[in-house]
Amino acid sequence: MDAHQDDEIPGEGLLSGAGWRRRAALWGGAVAVALAAILFAKASDLAFSLFRRVLAQSPYWALLVTPAVFALLAWATGRGLQATRGSGIPQVIAGLQTPRAWGATHLSLRVAAAKMALTVGGLLGGASIGREGPTVHVGAAIMRAFGARFGFTGARQSARFLLAGGAAGIAAAFNTPLAGVVFAIEELSGAFEHRFSGTLLTAVIVGGVVSLAVLGNYTYFGSMSAALPLGRGWFAVLACGIACGLAGGLFSRLLLAAGDSRHRWARWRDRHPVALAAACGLVLAAMGTWIGAGAFGTGYEQARGLLQGDAYVGPAFGAMKFAANLASYAAGIPGGLFSPALAVGAGLGHNLSFLVPGVDPTAVVLLGMCGYLAGVTQAPLTSAVITMEMTDNNGMLLPILATVLLARGASALVCREPVYKALAMRLLDAERRTPEAAP
Repeated sequence: MDAHQDDEIPGEGLLSGAGWRRRAALWGGAVAVALAAILFAKASDLAFSLFRRVLAQSPYWALLVTPAVFALLAWATGRGLQATRGSGIPQVIAGLQTPRAWGATHLSLRVAAAKMALTVGGLLGGASIGREGPTVHVGAAIMRAFGARFGFTGARQSARFLLAGGAAGIAAAFNTPLAGVVFAIEELSGAFEHRFSGTLLTAVIVGGVVSLAVLGNYTYFGSMSAALPLGRGWFAVLACGIACGLAGGLFSRLLLAAGDSRHRWARWRDRHPVALAAACGLVLAAMGTWIGAGAFGTGYEQARGLLQGDAYVGPAFGAMKFAANLASYAAGIPGGLFSPALAVGAGLGHNLSFLVPGVDPTAVVLLGMCGYLAGVTQAPLTSAVITMEMTDNNGMLLPILATVLLARGASALVCREPVYKALAMRLLDAERRTPEAAP
């Protein structure tokens, strides 16, 4: 047996050559993932700022620019880049099931580079997408490439490098190291192997240190000190857990229905992907032009404003962002769900805060964010840890945990299968049916 194929080999101690090769691959890969995540973030911010400059000239430019960009992205992904579509997290989950066969076509460096470029292109057109899911995709592809370069090409080793790369990607994207570990355990792998804990933590730590060195010590949404008192304030936990969980489950169900090949319109969608993307772009542009510019982009600024108590969104923001996210994802273009989902949750939490007068509204906004994210992903621990680390607020630990657990249960009433896992299974089924169509 080749020592490169499995890391559970007797005698492979601290000073063994195979052990140091694996560490070098992991450390080098983690550094590369962090640098790629930083570059991705900067390029995404620049792209969306350029779109906003266009809107500053006239908001009606969106009616031309957004559908055109959506159509162009759909055309590009149909030319051998099908693997770049969507969030990227389902691709990584599918890759963990069949790392050898899947990795060459869906988790290559070529796909990773295209994923970054096309996601940035989507933000240039105002798409309501995030970069965090794509960063997981990119991170897994980079880490897989480093592992292969150092000779770790076995199925088990490839899967572990993919898992470490995905965790490092989410940690670098949000600057949330603990969330990276929890995300890998809860969302990507569904299990945690004791022998792999050091590998996973090392990748996350190295990636986090590089991000810290380049960007400094920051929290994604800024620090907040909101608290939720016992008594009436805990009604917000019940309201956010149930309402946001149901909303998140509804979004996931609609998203899965939009991509279901069994629906009547699926044949038309498959024949005319560019026209569908243009139509989705037009819907998004119409919302952004006549309802509110918050429909465009990740929704980061609106969510941050609500968390900091500087709300400047209307009561329809949460519902509008919900529809904008669905239109962007239904277009079949590259882009993630995390940041836009947090924005939807912030908007819904802002609405629910009026039901609990006397309670800090920013606390309810935070509960709305974690509740809706847990509803969409059905990953309560990841949702809880991400929201706490992004706001540097440990005082809301118990309310957040209670909210995500309620949200997970409420979401399952509407959408029985977690969205990322359902999408991953569809990808694998499609690959088995038409292997020759793989990009």
